[in-house]
This record gives sequence, C-alpha cells and structure tokens, in this order.
Amino acid sequence: MKDIHYLRGTLYAYDWLKGIQYSPEETEIVQVLFKNTRAAFFTNPDHIPLKKGDWVAVEAAPGYDIGQVMLTGPLVHLQMKKCQGNKETELKQILRLASESDLEKFEEAREREHTTMIRSRQIAADLGLNMKIGDVEYQGDGAKAIFYYIADERVDFRKLIRILADTFKIRIEMKQIGARQEAGRIGGIGPCGRPLCCSTWMSRFVSVGTGAARVQDLSMNPQKLAGQCGKLKCCLNFETDAYAEASKQLPPKDVTLHTQDAEYFYFKSDILAREITYSTDKHLAVNLVTIPAARAHEIIELNKQGVKVEQLTVEKQVETPKKEYVELVGQDSLTRFDKSKKKKNTPKAANSKSVPKGNNNKSNSSNKGNNNPKNSNPQPNSKVTPNPPKNNNPRPANKHNQRKRPKGNNNHPTGSKGGNNHA
Repeated sequence: MKDIHYLRGTLYAYDWLKGIQYSPEETEIVQVLFKNTRAAFFTNPDHIPLKKGDWVAVEAAPGYDIGQVMLTGPLVHLQMKKCQGNKETELKQILRLASESDLEKFEEAREREHTTMIRSRQIAADLGLNMKIGDVEYQGDGAKAIFYYIADERVDFRKLIRILADTFKIRIEMKQIGARQEAGRIGGIGPCGRPLCCSTWMSRFVSVGTGAARVQDLSMNPQKLAGQCGKLKCCLNFETDAYAEASKQLPPKDVTLHTQDAEYFYFKSDILAREITYSTDKHLAVNLVTIPAARAHEIIELNKQGVKVEQLTVEKQVETPKKEYVELVGQDSLTRFDKSKKKKNTPKAANSKSVPKGNNNKSNSSNKGNNNPKNSNPQPNSKVTPNPPKNNNPRPANKHNQRKRPKGNNNHPTGSKGGNNHA
C-alpha cells in the first residue's frame, strides 16, 4: 500500500520545485489522487508535513476517504487553475495521515469493487435499463460507493439505486461519464505504443473535429483516426497549430505550373518538410516531380510574368570536395615493424648464402698472390659468379669444420697455386 504506483499515478505533474524551501502558507492546498483519474484539491489547515506518495485521510460526505498525495507546494495553485479553470469551489480538509487500520479497511473495500460491478450489471440488465456500468469505486471507509455508467439517452435509475442499496448495504452515488472518461479510467496502450493520454496526464477533454485531420493532410479513415474509446483521437489537436502555420508557407493547391514541355498539377505535399509533388495529370500519378516550396513560388512568379521554365527541378552544382583533416598516425599499420614471413629469393642473396665463410679468406689470399709477377691468372673473384660451384662434401659446413679446414681450397675457380705459395 505504501508504493506510490499502487494507485495508477494518473494526472500527475512533475514537481520541478522539489527541494526548495517555501513558506507554510504555500502548503495550505494539496492535490490528492484517488482511484484512476479521480483527483481533488484539499486544504491542509493543520500544516501536516506532507510529501508526494503519502496516504492521507480526507473529509468526505459522509465519513472520510483515503487518497494519495500527488502534488504539494506552490505548483498546486497552477495545477488547480489548469484543472478547474476559474471555478471557485469550497475545498474540503485533510484530516490526518492514514493509519494502518485505515489502510486495512481501505484494502478490504477495494477487494469488493469488481464483484460489486458484475452484480450491478446483472441487476441493470434485469431492469431493462439501457446503460453500461463501467466502474465502481468504494470510499475509503467502505460506507459509500460511486457507480460510473455510460448511457446514450436519459435513464431513470431510481429503482436501480434502491435495489443496489438494499443489496450491498451502502450509500449509492450514480455518476454518468462519456466514452473518453471511460477509456481514461480503464487505461490501455495506444497505437503509438505509450499509455493513453487520458489515463496519464490529461485533466480535461477538448472536442476533436475532422478539421484537425484535414489540416494535417491525413487520410479520412475512421479506423485510423479513432481511438480506443471510439471517438477521434485527442492527439489530433496536439500538432494542428504547427501544421496550420507550416501550410501557410506552401503554394495554393489549385495553381498550375507551366513549363516549356508540359503543365504540372498539384498531387500531394509534405507539410513539415515543405515539399510539393506535382503530376502532369490532374487525377493520376504521371511523371511525378517533387520540388521545394521555394522553387514552386519561384516558378509561379515566373509564370505570372509569362516566362516558362525548362523544367521544374534545378540542376545541382557539383561541389568540390572539401579538404578533410587527415590523421597521419592513424594511417600507419600496427604490424609495420613485424618481419615479413616470405623470403625474397634473389640471386645475390642465394650466392651469399651458398658461398662458405672460408672463401672470404681465400679471396683475400688470392688477391695478395696477384702481386707476384709469376701469377698471370685473371681475377674472377672481382665479380660474383651467377652459378656458384657445388660442394663435394655432402656434410653441411659448420664453424668447427671451417676452422680446421686449410686455407687452400681446391674448389676455388681461380686455382690455388699462386695463392698457396704466397701463403
């Protein structure tokens, strides 16, 4: 019972002055919420410290009722003006904070509401009354109940009241409501996917006409325009002013646009986007062209001067691309320092690996031998041979073998005579 959402928090207002200290005189009026959409304003003469969500016992006729505080502070006066207008009615008082016994009695009365509604419908059907009892609300002390009903014509329910009073042993109050009020009390989800406006925040209902749908250029489909109550949706009035203001900036629908090739007639429009679609046929969608409202006004002015444009649309100029900021650091790859897995097989690399280390020493000794005048051999080691000589030793050469190998190498292509003698 202490949860604020136990009673559906309808018609609540956000207290944007929460946390601000104000004088006690500004807390004399408090808004209290009862079942579903029934809310009322009460005075707080004893200046009981109240906050949103507190359960209070308020004055009723007769007895007392139990409700939940939904708004306190200076905003109550603005909410009262919004809900009641300029009506000045005498407000009842808040008696006390609800005790545990009050809440238990209130819960017992709530449990009897559904069975009472079903039984009262049967009694009304037996009496042949053309009415529908949509909801029953018990008072907090259980001494009184309000029966909400819907009827298309005047109903004489005096006999019904006597039977209900004798059956349930309580005071009976009959209250007629409309289809919109019934939808607000029952609640539900609208086609927009949100809870119904009449069951969440709307405090009073304004008549809705088909003119609101025509201003917004909506399809006159009764199934789409009607809400769960069977009446026109209340949300049709929400954006009517915005559509009416935007439609003033559009050209008239009966104006024909003349070009050098054809005539274009109004087909449809997007009011908020301020775009109009024209067709070469009055009744069919032929050669549809969509242009902005500013372009349509321009063509109309040219047609009044006797000038016919080549086409409705304007060729768009090719814009040069703008220089964008480039982050050079972001262009580098994260793997740019990794070693490549594939090895390049170049002739130079192959020769460098195939030639043993001992050949380097031999080449130096052969170069020294060239200083001897007896050595008349050419110097082939000045250039790397494309086809290196094959190694007669099948065993791979290692560092140990290279150290024990003599300096002279019989496999050297230049001969080892001069080199060995010099060594």
